[in-house]
Amino acid sequence: MHILVTGGAGYIGSHVVKQLIEETDHHVSILDNLSTGHERTIKTLGAIATQMGKEAPTFYQEDLKNFAAIEALFQSVRFDAIIHFAASIVVPESVENPLKYYMNNTVNTTHLINVAKHHGVRHFIFSSTAAVYGEPDTPQVSETTPTEPINPYGRSKLMSERVLIDTSAAHEDFTHVILRYFNVAGADVACRIGQSFPNATHLIKVSAQTALGRREKMMIFGEDFDTPDGTGVRDYIHVDDLASAHLRALEYLAEGNRSNIFNVGYGKGFSVKEVIETMRGVSGVDFRADIAPRRAGDPAMLISDNTKIRSTLTWKPIYDDLKLICESALAWERQVDGL
Repeated sequence: MHILVTGGAGYIGSHVVKQLIEETDHHVSILDNLSTGHERTIKTLGAIATQMGKEAPTFYQEDLKNFAAIEALFQSVRFDAIIHFAASIVVPESVENPLKYYMNNTVNTTHLINVAKHHGVRHFIFSSTAAVYGEPDTPQVSETTPTEPINPYGRSKLMSERVLIDTSAAHEDFTHVILRYFNVAGADVACRIGQSFPNATHLIKVSAQTALGRREKMMIFGEDFDTPDGTGVRDYIHVDDLASAHLRALEYLAEGNRSNIFNVGYGKGFSVKEVIETMRGVSGVDFRADIAPRRAGDPAMLISDNTKIRSTLTWKPIYDDLKLICESALAWERQVDGL
């Protein structure tokens, strides 16, 4: 198949492209505006393909908001499936600038779905989020947990989910998988690619940067949550395990299965303080972490029930270890200095 990966130069998208190169014979194209992705990541992915004797991904530098350019691309190139990552993802920013999130995450995605359907794309895999659940009443959430997002980021993603669901319901030849991510962290264990966005807000990346002295200190946003140690609890998943879920989803759709929604997490949670202590342990640095007020839109706890994805997609994570996740993130941050 010919797979289009939007946002394929970014953090999660690049790890999916890497696995598509390593594990399949699909031709891969990447569409990215390089606002948070990097051209060097494209070159690294090309080098991986060359080393394996495979065709390097085709790269299109374009923004999904440029509707005419997106239409022209689909008129000139036939894609069989889309794996859609390109989005804005910072929860506090979505509270401050909701229109950016509705335009980029919902409007642009809706247009992409429309163009895909019009040009005969058969399968669509959507990068969604556990933020669609809001603040659930139970510590673990399944795919049937009510979706009540508490911030514009979560709402913008949930709206896009609805567009996909309705489109597939109206067109039997267009199927989708929605993957609801929990907290993604870590880097390629071979340290070839990782999270490169300089102003990232992800806890494990920030703690690695602080351990390496790139930040004087880091902040713990709230210690008055209703959790064992007062700090937010999240389900942290290694980026390569998350990436493998996309390949399993693609296989699932290619085999003729119906559209579906899956949580992607490990089914257990760690608090902010536990993550910081783990990073201190792997780095050997007792770096500074100060307490700050809660951020707008942050729930106390989000942990996945991953029973469905394990049983339906035969997805088997192999990096389910917070220490390993922190070690891979730290190794990548050390390498970033030389890039």
